[in-house]
Amino acid sequence: MHKVPYYTSETIGRAAGEFLDALQINRLQGETSPSLERSALLVLDMQDYFLSESSHAYVPSAPAIIPGIQAMVKAYYRHQRPVVFTRHLNTPHNAGQMGHWWRDLVRPDSPLSQISEALDTSQGAIIEKHQYDAFYETPLQELLDEKGVTEVVISGVMTHLCCETSARSAFMRGFKVFFSVDGTATYNQGYHQASLLNLSHGFATALLVQDILQSLSEHAA
Repeated sequence: MHKVPYYTSETIGRAAGEFLDALQINRLQGETSPSLERSALLVLDMQDYFLSESSHAYVPSAPAIIPGIQAMVKAYYRHQRPVVFTRHLNTPHNAGQMGHWWRDLVRPDSPLSQISEALDTSQGAIIEKHQYDAFYETPLQELLDEKGVTEVVISGVMTHLCCETSARSAFMRGFKVFFSVDGTATYNQGYHQASLLNLSHGFATALLVQDILQSLSEHAA
């Protein structure tokens, strides 16, 4: 697996802007920013399994997206809107085809399975999942319906696996989907840009974290 830190704390602003510019031809016309009253923030799999350099599944660009996710979490908390964190966990029983693809599973008893302490989960909901799709055999749909949510903002790891799959699943369930360009990360730039390109043509609106925060602020005014 070819891993490259295409996002660092120094380059993420410029790189994400370039990624977004490359999507202009695909972008949806009309309402293209999340509503404070109708949206929820999904923070997918920001676990030490993917954030620790000691892990074979380490995502080199993931540390660079933490400040943006922290800012979005804080904004949603401030306005008392839903934030849902997912924690990916597997056993041989529930891994399914994932057990064939990956040489290791994120087991519940692993210290690396915990959500990073860099993220404040105190006011959010934490759900466990065992497939790429955050909606599959989880209470996510019910949780969002109870809160009157019709829009979701996708953040976390990995862009081309759990984030993209969950974005497509949300779309199929009738949610309007916003995908954070610099609030998601994966192993390399190729995977990241491929997901952005595909999702932005019919599934999701790609936005920078700063634009998501600005939209929330404007709706709150």
